[in-house]
Amino acid sequence: MNKQIGYFIPEFPGQTHTWIWREYHAMLDIGMKPHVISTRRPPIKVLHTWVQKAQSITDYLLPLKIEDFVNIPIELIKAGPTAWWRCLSVIANTKDISFSQRLYYLVLVVMGAKLARLARTQGWSHVHVHSCGNAANIALFASILSGITYSVALLGQLEDFGANQEQKWKHSSFASVMSEQLLYSVKDELAGFLPKDVRVSPVGVNLDEIKRAIPYTPWQEGSQCRIYTCGRLNIAKGQKYLIESVKLLRQRGFDVRLQIAGEDAEGGSGYHKELDKFIEEHSMSDCVELLGSVSEERNRQGYLEAHIFALPSLQEGISVAVMEAMAMETPVVVTLVGGMAELIDNGVDGMLVPPEDPEKMADTIAQLLQDKELTLSLTQKSRQKIAAKFHHRRSAQILLESLEELN
Repeated sequence: MNKQIGYFIPEFPGQTHTWIWREYHAMLDIGMKPHVISTRRPPIKVLHTWVQKAQSITDYLLPLKIEDFVNIPIELIKAGPTAWWRCLSVIANTKDISFSQRLYYLVLVVMGAKLARLARTQGWSHVHVHSCGNAANIALFASILSGITYSVALLGQLEDFGANQEQKWKHSSFASVMSEQLLYSVKDELAGFLPKDVRVSPVGVNLDEIKRAIPYTPWQEGSQCRIYTCGRLNIAKGQKYLIESVKLLRQRGFDVRLQIAGEDAEGGSGYHKELDKFIEEHSMSDCVELLGSVSEERNRQGYLEAHIFALPSLQEGISVAVMEAMAMETPVVVTLVGGMAELIDNGVDGMLVPPEDPEKMADTIAQLLQDKELTLSLTQKSRQKIAAKFHHRRSAQILLESLEELN
C-alpha cells in the first residue's frame, strides 16, 4: 500500500492539538508518511514548543497564494462538468442550511480543488480528516473532483460538527470514532449512511513523556488545596460549575485554589470575559485563576502540582486532558458525560460525578481530600489504565489497519 496520506486537521496547530502531534509522530514510527494539511492557522496564539515545527511542515488551504489563482482553475477544468454537477448536487441535497450557507459551500468546492492538487503533486491518494465539520466537506469535494479517497474522525458529539453529516459519512471510505458511546450514537443517527468500516479509535498519551518527576503527595489538613483543570474556555466545558464547587468547598473550610488553563476561540475576548465576570460576581478572584492558553510543559506542571484534577464538562468524547492527568498519577474527578465511563472505572482509577451538579463535585473532591488511602489507590491504578488502553500509538495503528484494508 501507499503509506503516504494527507493528514487534514482544521486550524492546526491549536491549543488542544498536542495529542494530534503525538499521533503524527506515532504514524512516522510505524512507517507511514503523513502530509499535514490544515484549513488555516489558528486565530489565537499557541504556546507549545513544537508549534513552529508543526507550522513549517503544514500546507494551509487559506489564505490563498498567488499561484492558487492559476492552479485551482486548472484543477477544476481537469475535473470536468460531471464532477462539477456532482458537487452542485451535494450542495443542493444538503439539508437544513440557508441560501448563504449554500453559497459558502461553493467556496468549500474551491478549497476541495486545492486539496486535490496537493494530493496529486505530493503523491498521496487518501486524506484522513480529523473532523466531521467543514474540513470533511472539503475532503468530500476533493474526492468528487479528483477521485482521491477520504476518511473522517469523530472526536465529539455529532451535532457539534454542522450540517451534511449524511453525505460526508456516506462518501467516506472509512471512519473512526473516539469512543463506544459515539459509535452507538452514529449508528443510530446515521443508519444507512455509514461506510462499512467504522472503528473505535481512542486517542492516547505518550507515557514516555508524561510521567511524574516526584511522587504524588496527598493533601494535608490545614494546608492549601490545589485543584487544576484545563480545556478550551467554552460553556460546554462547564467551568462555571467547577467554580461553584470551589466556592462550596471554601465555605466548608477547605483552603482551595483553582487554576483553569485554556482559552476561548476568540483569544480571550469571548467566553473568557464571561468567566472573569462570573468569578468577580462570586467574589472568587483571590482563589480562582484563569491562566489562558498554556504550553504543554506548563500544563504538565499543573498536573504535577495539583492535589486534584477536575473536569466539569457538560459533553465530551473521551477527554485527553483526563488521560494526561491519570498518566501523571493525579487523582481525577470528572463528570459522567460522553465516553468518560470508558476511560474511568468509578472509584477504582478515578471518580465520576453527574454534570451540572456543583455540590456533588464538591462532595467528591472533599472525600478524596479526606480519604488518603482511596486517593493513593486511584493514583496507582490510573496510570496502569492509560498504559493498557490509551497509549498514543494505538490510534495510529488503527488508522494504518483501515488503510491496509482499503487497499
